[in-house]
Amino acid sequence: MWYDKSEQFLRIPHLATMPRTPITPENAFLRLATMCARCEQAEGDLRRKLHDWGLAQTDASAVIQRLKQERYLDNGRFARAYCRDKLRFNGWGRIKIEYMLRGKGIEQENIDAALGEIDEQQYADILHEVLAAKAKTLSGKPQEQARAALMRFAASRGFEPALIFPAVSLIMSSSNED
Repeated sequence: MWYDKSEQFLRIPHLATMPRTPITPENAFLRLATMCARCEQAEGDLRRKLHDWGLAQTDASAVIQRLKQERYLDNGRFARAYCRDKLRFNGWGRIKIEYMLRGKGIEQENIDAALGEIDEQQYADILHEVLAAKAKTLSGKPQEQARAALMRFAASRGFEPALIFPAVSLIMSSSNED
């Protein structure tokens, strides 16, 4: 028996058009608590998730409050972990980390506390490593183009101009010696 696949597809309801069964506040709490137990979460991200699940604003606030009371959710703890990870694994500077934390709805005092925990020597070492790796990709370019590219790259990673200029000068002088 021959059949048209397109007609068969039309008879199967698409998942996006199917009505969702609303999630209960208790189920929402359990799902979010499981997420928070695995890794740190930002309050703003969890609120968006609750909104996407169709939970009413009052129920969502109650779920968030319960997560905070039971210490699953802590914006300060999230900010510190986020700052540490983005600096160490992504090579981001303070400016970019602060910008991204603001985008997640983290309070300024938590951001300042997290950024204040950065070790200055480690921060300078990471900037140097990032610039040295980028400098290897710029071999063969004129010195001024390479210098400008390194400065733009470091700025795009969120490092402060006061730290970029000396670091780029150091990288450029060490590459001239080679």
